[in-house]
Amino acid sequence: MWKKVWNQWMALLAVVVLFTGCANLPGASSSAIEMEEFRVTSEPGIEIYVRNKHPAGVSRFASNKTLIYVHGATYPAETAFDLKLDGQSWMDFIAARGYDVYLLDVRGYGQSTRPPQMQRPATENPPFATTQDAMRDVDAVVEFVKKRRGVDKVNLLGWSWGTATMQWYTSLNSHKVEKLVLFAPVWIRQTASLVQAGPGPIPAYRSVNMAQAKARWLTGVPEHKKTDLIPAGWFEAWAEATIASDPQGATQNPPVLRAPNGVVADGLKYWGGGVIPWKPEDIKVPVLLIKAEWDQDTPAYMAQNLFPKLTGAPYKRYVELGEGTHTIIMEKNRMNLFHEVQLFLDEQHQPAR
Repeated sequence: MWKKVWNQWMALLAVVVLFTGCANLPGASSSAIEMEEFRVTSEPGIEIYVRNKHPAGVSRFASNKTLIYVHGATYPAETAFDLKLDGQSWMDFIAARGYDVYLLDVRGYGQSTRPPQMQRPATENPPFATTQDAMRDVDAVVEFVKKRRGVDKVNLLGWSWGTATMQWYTSLNSHKVEKLVLFAPVWIRQTASLVQAGPGPIPAYRSVNMAQAKARWLTGVPEHKKTDLIPAGWFEAWAEATIASDPQGATQNPPVLRAPNGVVADGLKYWGGGVIPWKPEDIKVPVLLIKAEWDQDTPAYMAQNLFPKLTGAPYKRYVELGEGTHTIIMEKNRMNLFHEVQLFLDEQHQPAR
């Protein structure tokens, strides 16, 4: 009898130890995630929307545990980076691993200041929200985070056009950057861009409906792979959040998202014109280039041509993920992206000398 009771007690103790150990495994977190929102002044009249997530009750973070994300050419940051799919967003995933994570919307996007040009027909004004404007917005947020947390540096993560912004910014400000993640990196273009403003002079902004968005999303995907690439309900969840981020565009029929065309003008002038205004060799921090195989917005040749030019990086890595598009962040294989980026962020690699 006593032997049976003893065995049951030891079995229960083993289960308790097992679950306690799991909570202490690297990368695991039992903490709730806390969210805060801010508006940061970039320049007079321009307020940048900033969202922060971090483990609840924690207010002190090291530089290597602090990260800022910026979006691409068309959609705001929160509708992809902080969209809960299967119960968790990428922002949640990083924060749950002990990071202080921020996203920002460049002027004209999402919840940041919509310049007065967006209240007029698009053809009445020239493009706005250029890459240099985006860099000013990023720098304002970097300085805000540094002051708020008392850190000297931050990790930077950019997606698509955001990688051009972050490359250019880091080439001038490596002293403020811990590591640089370029998700779907932009470089000199050899094929047509999927982000178009139409014929004639470039208007101030463009309007995108969700049918157009999905067609662009699936460009380059083999026909027999399209059906199950995006899990059921995920595109609809993203589309609803994206349209809601532009209340004025949402009133149109069909509803649209309005996106500034500064990026289109820069695309023609810089990476579309073969003249890059920054020097990759001036980036003096560790760099990860990561993309998916079916990405037609930033094809593989962009990352492959950029990679050898990053000669100033202490170390660098290029990762290509199978069965995904430019928007793998919201596809069935998104965890492959999350884990590869997290590996790069977490590692304390020091190259041998």
